[in-house]
Amino acid sequence: MPTPGAPGGRGPRGGPAGGPHPGAPEAGDRPAPPAGPGTAAPLPAAPPIGVDPKAPPVEDVIVTTRTAYHVLRFVETTFDSSVFLHLWLDRSTGNLALARLRLRELAERLVLV
Repeated sequence: MPTPGAPGGRGPRGGPAGGPHPGAPEAGDRPAPPAGPGTAAPLPAAPPIGVDPKAPPVEDVIVTTRTAYHVLRFVETTFDSSVFLHLWLDRSTGNLALARLRLRELAERLVLV
């Protein structure tokens, strides 16, 4: 009896070795029918507890170089969503964690109308 996957052997589904991978659909497989009336649509995932669902999906973008950290903090405004603060921090003397906390506080106090 030939070994599955060996030259001249049979594949995992009985076809020739080297055929479709085990997760590939066979010729007779059909996709599931679409949900019709009366079937419940899946509910969207709830945001984690304590997270504001209206908050932007990205808080900070941090870019590191050999000598510096660049922190981009996005600021929510009523007129435009493309406002951000840029902080350039020296890598040898700066504290990235503390700088992020203070930048967040500054962005919250900043009022852009």
